[in-house]
Amino acid sequence: MRRGPLVTAVIAAGVVAVDQAAKYAVRANFSPQGGSVPVIGDLLRLTYTRNAGAAFGMLPGGRAAFIVVSATAVCVIVGYLVRRHPVKPWLIVALGLVAGGAIGNLIDRAYFGYVTDFIQVPFNFPIFNVADSSVVVGVGMLVWWLLFGPEAAAPAEAAMPTGECAPELPADRTPGPSTGEAS
Repeated sequence: MRRGPLVTAVIAAGVVAVDQAAKYAVRANFSPQGGSVPVIGDLLRLTYTRNAGAAFGMLPGGRAAFIVVSATAVCVIVGYLVRRHPVKPWLIVALGLVAGGAIGNLIDRAYFGYVTDFIQVPFNFPIFNVADSSVVVGVGMLVWWLLFGPEAAAPAEAAMPTGECAPELPADRTPGPSTGEAS
């Protein structure tokens, strides 16, 4: 039995649960116009904002477009899991993080019309949430996997004929000693 899709679903569900619980706690205890509460001095603060844009407050408005993009991303991930049954832990975790984050923000957009953001760090970085963090970490893992993972060199190797796919030479023709040409 292949466990990759199940593990991906469990990771995604965990992200959604933590994200929605944190957002619920923020909505229940903070005012959107309220101040900010330091958690670790000025390094980490809780500041409740309503984000009608994309991740990190980019592109405000466009609720329907963001819902379509999020739903499409989740559908692509589910389709990949069903067709490919990944087994690489790095890939399974990355897909779970992206799917969970996309679902977490999709719930907010569909139900409230905005995403609840509350994590504030210094340097004028946009306020974000658990789902945003999950998507960023998951996409970062996928990019790293594509650039540096074991499959990164695979395209060159895949072009080389091997095993049953290698062209067969006639029995009376063998490659020459130095040129690789038939003799």
